[in-house]
Amino acid sequence: MEDKVNAYVTEDMENALKTAEDIDRRRSSGEQLGELAGIPVGIKDNISTKGLRTSCSSKMLENYVPPFNAFVVEKLKQAGVVITGKLNMDEFAMGSSTETSYFGVTRNPYDLDRIPGGSSGGSAAAVAAGEAVAAIGSDTGGSIRQPASYCGVVGLKPTYGAVSRFGLVAFASSLDQIGPITRTVEDAAMLQSAICGHDKMDATSVITEAKDYKAALTAGVKGVRIGIPKEYFGDGIDDNVKTAVMQAVKLLEQNGAVVKEISLPSTDYALSSYYIISSAEASSNLARYDGVKYGYRSENYDGLIDMYEKTRSEGFGDEVKRRIMLGTFVLSSGFYDAYYKKAKLLQRRISAEFSENFRDIDVIATPTVPSAAFKIGENFGDPVKMYATDICTVTINIAGLPAISVPCGYSVEGLPIGLQLIGDKFMEQKLLDTAYTYEKLVGGFRSPKL
Repeated sequence: MEDKVNAYVTEDMENALKTAEDIDRRRSSGEQLGELAGIPVGIKDNISTKGLRTSCSSKMLENYVPPFNAFVVEKLKQAGVVITGKLNMDEFAMGSSTETSYFGVTRNPYDLDRIPGGSSGGSAAAVAAGEAVAAIGSDTGGSIRQPASYCGVVGLKPTYGAVSRFGLVAFASSLDQIGPITRTVEDAAMLQSAICGHDKMDATSVITEAKDYKAALTAGVKGVRIGIPKEYFGDGIDDNVKTAVMQAVKLLEQNGAVVKEISLPSTDYALSSYYIISSAEASSNLARYDGVKYGYRSENYDGLIDMYEKTRSEGFGDEVKRRIMLGTFVLSSGFYDAYYKKAKLLQRRISAEFSENFRDIDVIATPTVPSAAFKIGENFGDPVKMYATDICTVTINIAGLPAISVPCGYSVEGLPIGLQLIGDKFMEQKLLDTAYTYEKLVGGFRSPKL
């Protein structure tokens, strides 16, 4: 299976088998273990794992082995999870198709000629292909939800601050969030319970009470107010996607939900705002990769400045360089006010529009992505087309909200389509309940035939 899909960058079967044997031994001796004990879970390759290579799918960190675990990895280990390895991704999480990976493209299990989405493409593909029961991904502008939609699985992007980012290699620190990718909503709830919680090592981690999202799952949407933003169903959204999403909403309405049209007028400017903010933060965060401290260093150079230039030119791929250059430009003197400052003001407006709508509704329903998965190489040479695949997801990161993607149908080619449900801050339980209800109503989702 893996030889077809290429979901993993680094497999860790030896340690996985040792962990599984230990779990079996403890269970046989009568020890009471948690629900996740012994469950195989893959970790995205930008999340730090002690003693296990974490490369961000980049030449720059090709041989980097962290000396510590990320907060979420420690939490999973405490729960008895079996970590199967590190999953492929777009280099430094910059991309929407996993085509920018230094280790080669991951393929969609539904059609091996198509992309799995990105940047958590390896995570979604591994779950869809049965190479892991669940996976952990990261989401900066849709990188959990978008590949989940393309691969026909469930992807949850939690509220910003609900899950610690300690140990996540930073792309855009104000937007990044770690979350689960699973086969079912129930599994997503279980995994979210395991990884959430306050962490003193992350200044943006919010102090909240521990929650058991799975135990609190409730099937039923009677009285749940669902908003349909007209801006998410306009030009650029495939007719198959519109139909599948609205059929899902209609089914929820038939089972007691109250549906109303809403407006999020700043959505048209969200993509521009997102790429300005994320690229600016990427430019700052990736400045540390200079060939001095760790990671790749050019072998041939003449002096310090030449070493910097050659190391970064050789170590980073084209997409990463493109975003560093854009970010440096929008932060430069004379352009900061014209671009970055305006993008931050728009971020505030987008957040306010969501907050205003959540006074009257509980959940917002939209497509996760504008279309089903496209073919490998189809958009690779056109950054604008590639960036447009995130049009339905970036606003959630800009506003710091939680959102979940669940499969809601298939295109004429038999490719999965995702329904995105968006909630107010720290309303993950309401999202999970709504998604769980829909999942029960349609009887679950099919697996790809490889």
